[in-house]
Amino acid sequence: MSTTQHTRSPQAPSPVGAHVPVAGGMADKGLAYAAEIAAETVQVFVSNPRGWATNGGDPAQDVRMRERAGAGLPVFVHAPYLINPGTPAEEVADKSVASLEHALRRSAEIGARGVVVHTGSAVSGGREAGLARMRERLLPLLERLGEDVPPVLLEPMAGQGQVLCATVDDLVPYFEALEWHPNVGVCLDTAHLFAAGHDISTREGMRTALDRFGEVVGADRLRVIHGNDSKAPCGSNKDRHENIGAGFIGADAFGELFVHPVSAGVPIVVETPGPAGPHAADVATLKKLRDG
Repeated sequence: MSTTQHTRSPQAPSPVGAHVPVAGGMADKGLAYAAEIAAETVQVFVSNPRGWATNGGDPAQDVRMRERAGAGLPVFVHAPYLINPGTPAEEVADKSVASLEHALRRSAEIGARGVVVHTGSAVSGGREAGLARMRERLLPLLERLGEDVPPVLLEPMAGQGQVLCATVDDLVPYFEALEWHPNVGVCLDTAHLFAAGHDISTREGMRTALDRFGEVVGADRLRVIHGNDSKAPCGSNKDRHENIGAGFIGADAFGELFVHPVSAGVPIVVETPGPAGPHAADVATLKKLRDG
C-alpha cells in the first residue's frame, strides 16, 4: 500500500526552467544556456536520447553540475526515449533496463533529483501483460539500486497505442505493480495529460486533474512537472508540444500549478519549441503567472 500525502507541505515557490542542450559540455553548454534563458531549474540528457549507446561523462563537467545542484539548482535527467520495460521483445527490455540503470547512476554523479522515464507500452497483448512485464524488469532494478541513486520519475504518455500509463488514474496500477516502491516518483507532462483526455485548458480543469492526482497517487510522489502547451486538442492522444500560450491549453491554466496544494513548489521544466529566444519567453511567461 502507498502511504502518501494528498497535499504538499508549504515551501518555496516552484522554480521554472527548461530542458537544456549539453552538446559541447553539460556544464559549459547547459549551464550557460540556463543562464541565457533565466532558468531556475534544468533537465538534461546524459546519453543519446534516441539510441542505446552510453558514456561515462566528463568528470570535470560532472563536478560543476554537482556543485550547482548542491547550491540549489534543481537538476533532472531525462532517460532515453527508447526505454520500454513493458515490451514483449526481450532484447529491447534488456537494453531498457541497462539504459535506465546508466541514467540513474549518471544522475547520482551530477547531483540530479531524479530520472524522468516514459512509462512505456505493452506493444501487444494488452496493458495487464505489459504491466506484468514492466514489474518483472523494473522492480528488481529498484531493489538492487536502493537509495544509492535518485528516484525514477514516471512520466505518463499521451495515450497512443497500447501505452501502460496516460491518465492520472493509470498511475495507480503502475505503482501497484511496483509495490509503491519508495524510490519511484512522478513527472507530469501537461501536454501529455491534455492529449490523454484531461481538459486542463482552464484553471478549474487543471485543479480537477491535480485534485485527482492527490487523491489516488499523493502529492509526495510529484517531483517535477513538464510545462508544455499542446499543438493537438484535448483527447487527441498526440504528443505535440507548443510554446506556452500558443496552443490549445493556453497560458492562464498554468497559473494553477503554482498555487495548487499538490503542485505548489514543484519544479517546472519547459520542453517547448526552441531555441533560446522562445524558451526564455516561456520561462518568463510562467514566472509572471507565478509571481503575479
